Amino acid sequence: MTRLATEDPSPPPVPAPRRRPRTALLIGGLGIVFLLIGLAGGSFQAKLSDVQKNDNSAFLPSSADSTKVANAAESFTSVQTIPGFVVYQRPTGLTPADKKAIAADAAAFRTVAGVAADQVGRPQFSRDGTIASVAVPLVGKNGSRSVEGPELVNSEKGVLAEARAGAPAGLEVHSAGAGGILVAFIDSFSGIDGTLLISAGIVVVVILLFVYRSPVLWFFPLFSAVVALGAASLVIYPLAKHGTITLNGQSQGILSVLVIGAGTDYALLLVSRYREELHDFDNRLQAMIAAWRGAAPPIAASAVTVVLGLLCLTLADLNSTAGLGPVCAIGIGCTVTVMLTVLPTLLVISGRWIFWPKRPRVDHQTDIAAHGAWARFAQAIARHSRRSWAISGIVLLACVAAITGLKTDGLSTLQSFTNKPDAVVGQHLYDRAFPSARGAGAPADILVDAPQAGAVLAAVRQVPGVVASQVCVQVDYAKVAKLLKQTPASRPTASAGLGCPPPALQVAPQHGKLLLNATLGDSYDSPAAYDTVRRIRAAVAAIPAAHALVGGSSATNLDVQDASRHDRDLIIPVVLAVILVVLAMVLRALVAPVLLIATVVLSFAASLGVSALVFNHLFHFANADPAFPLFAFVFLVALGIDYNIFLMTRVREETLEHGTRTGIVRGLAVTGGVITSAGVVLAATFVVLGVLPLVFLAEVGFTVAFGVLLDTIVVRSILVPALSYDLG
Repeated sequence: MTRLATEDPSPPPVPAPRRRPRTALLIGGLGIVFLLIGLAGGSFQAKLSDVQKNDNSAFLPSSADSTKVANAAESFTSVQTIPGFVVYQRPTGLTPADKKAIAADAAAFRTVAGVAADQVGRPQFSRDGTIASVAVPLVGKNGSRSVEGPELVNSEKGVLAEARAGAPAGLEVHSAGAGGILVAFIDSFSGIDGTLLISAGIVVVVILLFVYRSPVLWFFPLFSAVVALGAASLVIYPLAKHGTITLNGQSQGILSVLVIGAGTDYALLLVSRYREELHDFDNRLQAMIAAWRGAAPPIAASAVTVVLGLLCLTLADLNSTAGLGPVCAIGIGCTVTVMLTVLPTLLVISGRWIFWPKRPRVDHQTDIAAHGAWARFAQAIARHSRRSWAISGIVLLACVAAITGLKTDGLSTLQSFTNKPDAVVGQHLYDRAFPSARGAGAPADILVDAPQAGAVLAAVRQVPGVVASQVCVQVDYAKVAKLLKQTPASRPTASAGLGCPPPALQVAPQHGKLLLNATLGDSYDSPAAYDTVRRIRAAVAAIPAAHALVGGSSATNLDVQDASRHDRDLIIPVVLAVILVVLAMVLRALVAPVLLIATVVLSFAASLGVSALVFNHLFHFANADPAFPLFAFVFLVALGIDYNIFLMTRVREETLEHGTRTGIVRGLAVTGGVITSAGVVLAATFVVLGVLPLVFLAEVGFTVAFGVLLDTIVVRSILVPALSYDLG
């Protein structure tokens, strides 16, 4: 009895399972490996702009009519050009010195690298004598080699430098045409990583300082996100370089903010759980293992959901949209890997001091579900559950009602910028000075069976919106160049308004086909030009023996818009079905996934409704791209499901111990703060897309940011918990 009385009545300590050291070693080892990979991949971020494709023709599938025409055109001429102009203006009227300089420029442009020398036009002058233009096409493809974006930019800048170098004082010089606009797009993405990373980094640092209330802790999530971006760049660069995936400036910009935003979200969940466990474990490693086991499943499940949703984009007809899927999926895959290996390794090595000034101590006070602001909020939702979900539902439906004002008919290239680059200024001047030549330099290309060329030419000349005198067999510029070497006579050009070239200067049939050109009466990127292309296609379809196909710049833009609409209608239902299956597997339920999907769709529709009001009446955007709803849907739904998974996995965990309704209240109390913080971070990072001067990215950034905030504040914090509690 004496011996028993002196024994410690408390049970002996339970030894840690043997697998814990193995788990820690595995995570730590992988953390070091992926840290090195991410740091090595940092140099590839700057190289991504070298493998971008930003022209619409690179986006279309091989089945598109305009793609078939572009491919066939290579047999008629080895050099494919991008039409462009240099525009000169003196508001008081061009002087003799101005005209002399312009004539000299027309000759000098032929010597600029990257310019199609044999297609440089003669100067044209406006009726009022204040504006002149010279057609200066850029080489877009030479044989089998496509000219990359940086080369196009350098060529265009070389042309403008040549023009401005000899310009008399007061003579304004601008670029214009498809070439100038394309270069403006490419230039908009220059330094994209630096601009977006700095902007997103500043935003995230400020928010994390407020969330963590620590001057140190913010560094680790942000550093890990940068490592993840480096690792993703290391994978994406060779795939884009060898044409396995299509990367454009928009994809690269979205990749940057997605990795930073999603990475910070995952970090918030892990760090929050780690802080909880530090109140129960004196050993940092044991606390991290416990936190990792609690946080890793929902983080991994949410990442898998996002990846699968993004990979649905590979079903798209547009290569740019199909390429965005794997680009961002690779980004999310690298992000979740880094956040579950590199971040926990750094946190454990660094110690508790990183939480200063509120370092968590072992006090066994981790039940935050019973106290704090979110606990009181959760209890209030439970007391008024039916009123809460009814009011929040009405608010969301009111937002949805505004969706009828959303315009998705597409943006012209001139409407695609939030600022006014030089090419946009020049294009406006050109259109005003030469209204009858708005379609010059970018004709519709018509591929026909050679015997039916005459019938097609006659039919197209009758189409409204076509300049009848400039419906011709395409000029063979190689023959023109040879002629110029033999005689000083000026060469004919389609843009000079001289009608069709003589047969001796026309292209010869190739493989039984002939290439025709039809100059349009409207700017190549306008809705009126697209309508004209539709009429041309209808006219040539009435001659079935011609097997005619219509391509060119306007047709390419039209095909891109049509493909965008097809992709939107196809992919949105597929994404919903995939996410529904994933949710059913994660939550091991049938009713809850349907409920969650319904709330996400409601949140998405409400976001589009508010976006319509903001775009039309606050930002005054002319329109939205047909692909905009698809992009907004994929990111809002995929990322919104993240918060569903974070909330409902914790609810399920609490329900197993405390019952359904109590589990819902406790789950909301525990996750409310971290989910709201994650939503604010993600919204802020997507807003950063607005620093790029493109309407499409500004629209996607605003809608995703607003939708994420709506989802975290209204849907995830009120509607879902209240409805779940009421239904039980």
